[in-house]
Amino acid sequence: MKNLKIGNRIIQEGGKPFVIAEAGVNYENSMETALEMVRQAAANGADAIKFQSYKAETLAAKDSPAYWDTDKTQRDFFKLYDSFSEDDYKELAREAKRNKIFFLSTPFDNSAVDFLDPLVPLYKIASADITNIPFLRYIAEKKKPIFLSTGAATLGEIENAITTIKAVENVPIVPLHCILSYPTKFEDANLRMIKHLKKIFPENLVGYSDHTKPDKAMITLIVAHLMGASVLEKHFTLDKTLPGNDHYHAMDPQDLKLLSENVELVTKILGEEEKRIIDAELPARKNARRSIVTTKALKAGDVITTDNITTKRPGKGINPTYYDLIIGKKILQDLEEDEILYWKYLMQE
Repeated sequence: MKNLKIGNRIIQEGGKPFVIAEAGVNYENSMETALEMVRQAAANGADAIKFQSYKAETLAAKDSPAYWDTDKTQRDFFKLYDSFSEDDYKELAREAKRNKIFFLSTPFDNSAVDFLDPLVPLYKIASADITNIPFLRYIAEKKKPIFLSTGAATLGEIENAITTIKAVENVPIVPLHCILSYPTKFEDANLRMIKHLKKIFPENLVGYSDHTKPDKAMITLIVAHLMGASVLEKHFTLDKTLPGNDHYHAMDPQDLKLLSENVELVTKILGEEEKRIIDAELPARKNARRSIVTTKALKAGDVITTDNITTKRPGKGINPTYYDLIIGKKILQDLEEDEILYWKYLMQE
């Protein structure tokens, strides 16, 4: 069975999914808000809290058009959210450690890769960088597991990214199904694509990075898990009503709590895959099953026929599986009506 160890947490195919609360830039350049997001993510069941580390000038050219609803260029837009320093990320990592949650941040340039290296147990690569070959190689050199978002990517591009990383270092790679559309319409989520990724990349764990609006029951991510996602990532905010980049399709602490409860329940009820009798069934197996029982009083030497036996609960006597086998056998001792038959009562030939 495929598995990946992150710190003391084992991510295993079919096991409890690894849940990432993607803070992104929803802290709005406020360290106080960012720290509270760390605490709320931990308190409501996330395994990890993830931020984004970039500088607008190294991310986008000056005239790069946006691909979402804004009148700004990408560079001007990202300048609104790139004020955190290396020390700020270190403080967030310390707060995550205090709250027993993994700290993650997606790097968008080599400098971020370097200063995040001692802070993160793995690297998350954004969908937009799946064809950024030199960047993939640089991250691979850090020899850490990689979660690779695959939004708007062809299978060929995904395979090439994985091959590129593996050529540098044989690190674990988890492709994440993702739809690069904000917010993703439910009809565009295409969660069955997770099964396709599992089929195409059978050696890899697979995950899901979600951009749909939170549904009331928080079942979208659970369905993704049931499709085979071992890692679940969703944007996180303290207030979904705030204007801004990602608040409108993010989950809030209450949503995260519900998701965590769903994860716990689903993990419990999925249980084992191999069909077998479990301990909880043993009393029922004994008392709800039937035994062969006499329908009338019998004397020693009488022959068992279909007229003098039937089947009744409990199942502690001769199993009805052997009904045909005992027809014609003789009774060794007197038996009362409605008495359970045992093998010791029958003459063995």
